[in-house]
Amino acid sequence: MPAIVIIPARHGSTRFPGKPLCYLHGKPMIRLVYERVRNARLVKDVFVATDSKDIVSVVEGFGGNAIMTSTEHRSGTDRIAEAVTKLSEAGVVADSSDNIIVNVQGDEPMIMPEMVDDVIRLMGDERASIGTLAKRIETPEEVGDPNVVKVVFDYEGFALYFSRCPIPYHREAGSKEYAVSSKEKESSYYFKHIGIYAYRRDVLRRFSLLAPTRLEQTEMLEQLRAMEMGFRIKVRETHYETIGVDTAADLERVEKCLSLSL
Repeated sequence: MPAIVIIPARHGSTRFPGKPLCYLHGKPMIRLVYERVRNARLVKDVFVATDSKDIVSVVEGFGGNAIMTSTEHRSGTDRIAEAVTKLSEAGVVADSSDNIIVNVQGDEPMIMPEMVDDVIRLMGDERASIGTLAKRIETPEEVGDPNVVKVVFDYEGFALYFSRCPIPYHREAGSKEYAVSSKEKESSYYFKHIGIYAYRRDVLRRFSLLAPTRLEQTEMLEQLRAMEMGFRIKVRETHYETIGVDTAADLERVEKCLSLSL
């Protein structure tokens, strides 16, 4: 089930402008993401979708594929939807609703090729409109952190809900501010969402045309729009850890982690 990966990369990030071009281990971050994704076995091709000529120049400079997109997009999903349309019009992407499009954020330099393959394999289930990953939470601090998005899913792996709040709610732990004992950690059902997505092409197109929904606006989580509108999201557990780069401090953390992994 070969797929096409599109990496949305916006230059004008509010918290960290120009971060796709920041260097990690002697390479621009966008190059690290690109090269890791390109090593996935089920990936047919990779493109960076950006609103920056500088990012296009850097990507093409190391032999990658880049495509210019609008500066007006609200999200990375909207950006890759435009990129897919342009690639289809150019004949680069076949015009088929069965095509699998993978969204890997340009600020995820710790993404592993195996994670990309895992999310693509989820789309082998014809009931799945979207595929994504989750990792078991290991620290009580992450459970209560609203910046760590939690997900619960059913016995077949289909998402039931995503939230910034701790879900499920442990009734007996309510008075402990969600502190989790060592015993509870072992059987904890807390999973954090890893923001990589695989879409069927027609689902991506339909989703990008939908207005933000009530739940999405409440939690500020785009995937809730998909769920609220009836798209089924299948989740697979991963054991890999990632660190998204939103600030200069995050960049330093990733640099240290990459150094330890070498």
